[in-house]
Amino acid sequence: MKERISQINAGDSWQKKIAVLIEHQRLRSFPVLLQEFLSTLCFYDTFIMVTYKKSLRPILIYPTNPEEQSSTLRKYLNHAFVLDPLSHSIKSGIAPGVVRLVDIMPDSFKETEYFNTCYKDFGLVDEINLIIHLDEKVTCTLTLGRKASLDSISRNELKALNDFYPILSALVRQFWLAQSGEFLQYGRSDGPMKRALKTFASGVLTQREREITDLILRGHSSQAIADLLKISAGTVKVHRKNIHNRLNTSTQAEIFTQFIAHLNSLDDH
Repeated sequence: MKERISQINAGDSWQKKIAVLIEHQRLRSFPVLLQEFLSTLCFYDTFIMVTYKKSLRPILIYPTNPEEQSSTLRKYLNHAFVLDPLSHSIKSGIAPGVVRLVDIMPDSFKETEYFNTCYKDFGLVDEINLIIHLDEKVTCTLTLGRKASLDSISRNELKALNDFYPILSALVRQFWLAQSGEFLQYGRSDGPMKRALKTFASGVLTQREREITDLILRGHSSQAIADLLKISAGTVKVHRKNIHNRLNTSTQAEIFTQFIAHLNSLDDH
C-alpha cells in the first residue's frame, strides 16, 4: 500500500488523472471519474457523494443508479440522517476537510438504535469523509467506506487525501455550479424532520428532558451529556429516569421507536 501511494505522489500519472477531472468537472460523468481518482489515493469498498442543503433532506449525487443504492442508504436519506453524527456536524458548522467518522461520533454512538438499526448494516469498520462547502447553504461530502477486509485507513492514505483535498474541493464546487439545478429539483423538504426534533414528546417532557432525549438518541453517554450541558452526571441520570417514566419506556430502543413513529406521522401528513 505504501508503495502504491508513493508512486502516486512521485510519478506523473496523477497529473494526467487530474487533467481528466478538469475536462469533466462540469459534466454529469464527473462523479464516476472522481471515484476512480480517489481509488488511486486510498483503498475503499464504498463511495457515495451527498449534498446537505438547509431546508432539504440530503441529496444523493452518486451513485445515481437505483440498483447501486442499498436499502440502508435509502433509509438513511429518507429519515435516519437526522441522527447521523456527520449530518449533525455539518448542521453545526464543521470545518471543511478530511474527517473520519470516529473523530466526530459521540462516545456511545455504537450503542444507539440508529447504529444498530441502520448504520451497522453498511458493514463499515472505518468511514472517511471529504467535507466540501459549496456555498453558504450547501455542503458536499465524499464518503469512503472501508469494510473489515481493509481495516482502518493508514496514515499514508490520509496524507494523500489531505494533499489532494484543495484540488478536489475546487473541482467539486465547479461541478456543483454546473449541475446543481439538475439535482436540487429532486430535493425533498426536511420540514417534517425539523418538526419531529422540535415537537417529539413536547406535551410530555420538559424542555430540558427533550434536549437530553435528543442527545441520548444521537449517542451521548450520561457523562458526555453532563459535560455538554454543564450539569452533573447525577442530574442527567435523574432526567433519564424521568424521561423513561413519562414516555413509559425502559430502553433507548423504545424511545427511538416512538421518535420514528412521530417522525413518520409528520412525514405522512
